[in-house]
Amino acid sequence: MRLTLSQEEARQVVGLATDLAARYGSSEDPEFVANASVHAHDLPIRLRLALNQFRLFEPQTAILRVAGYPISDEEIGLTPSHWKERQKHCIPVKEEIVLMLMGALLGDAIAWATQQDGALVHDIAPIKAHEKEQLGSGSAQELTWHTEDAFHPFRGDYLAMMCLRNPDRVPTTFAGLEVSGLDDETLDLLFEPHFTIRPDESHLVKNRIDPITGQALTDAHSRIDEMNTRPAPISVLFGSRETPYCRLDPYFMDPPENPAAKEALDRLIDHMDSRLEDVTLEAGEVCFIDNFMAVHGRRPYKARFDGTDRWLKRLNITRNLRLSREARPASESRLLM
Repeated sequence: MRLTLSQEEARQVVGLATDLAARYGSSEDPEFVANASVHAHDLPIRLRLALNQFRLFEPQTAILRVAGYPISDEEIGLTPSHWKERQKHCIPVKEEIVLMLMGALLGDAIAWATQQDGALVHDIAPIKAHEKEQLGSGSAQELTWHTEDAFHPFRGDYLAMMCLRNPDRVPTTFAGLEVSGLDDETLDLLFEPHFTIRPDESHLVKNRIDPITGQALTDAHSRIDEMNTRPAPISVLFGSRETPYCRLDPYFMDPPENPAAKEALDRLIDHMDSRLEDVTLEAGEVCFIDNFMAVHGRRPYKARFDGTDRWLKRLNITRNLRLSREARPASESRLLM
């Protein structure tokens, strides 16, 4: 699915974002976060309808692209050399607000205490020290396709990415799940809890910047460490057998002990590999991926680290905030500890 905003619709979105940026000053302002779903109803009706249909009908395409939002290179500033510079460089507040507003029509934004220091909106840009890492901030190596935060039971239902800059046209990789080509025995095994997924690198203590403070954050990292050392067995498919949901991250999965389950997983991975396609996001384009029905990654590229590299904003969205209540300090909090 793809929607291109008309000039009038783009003008309406920019005007709304400008007003809200002046009122709240930040996409992370607690009052804005609480009110985002209300302000979202001032977005153009065609955009609201497209997002509502994507949420309600769960199309097998599992991706919605919204183009036409105008980006000013001068206004957004240089691509940051590290997400830790969030408070040190020009923050594109209007663009972050637009991403939050669109996302609010699908659900509630969530943040991880163990990722990018608890920010709701993440910066995805190449980091020199991560050049060869399996991270969104890597560049020289292919980011293997995966479900976002696949290891965690409270992972988001949707992943939203807004492209601020992509001069080298670096592709995002994407594949929607379709299982009609898999036999019944394979499906039976994939629906059974034979599999484990460990946390990806972005949640680990080594990728924090500031010293860990507070018992709650220490406990959060302890839970991540437990998931890393003793991951619980899960199924990789769940929900409807005809149109199942998936939970996959092959790079961080150990081979199942059951040989038949291993063969089934290998068949599914090969099947997803055959469906993988390149999606090149342009500046001003917002991409919504159904995190239960698709996987995504990124092709390798040569980063310059000079302020002109690819730069995305990322948001995780849940359809059921109550599901994670045990992991959040208050009912209105979006921070998973």
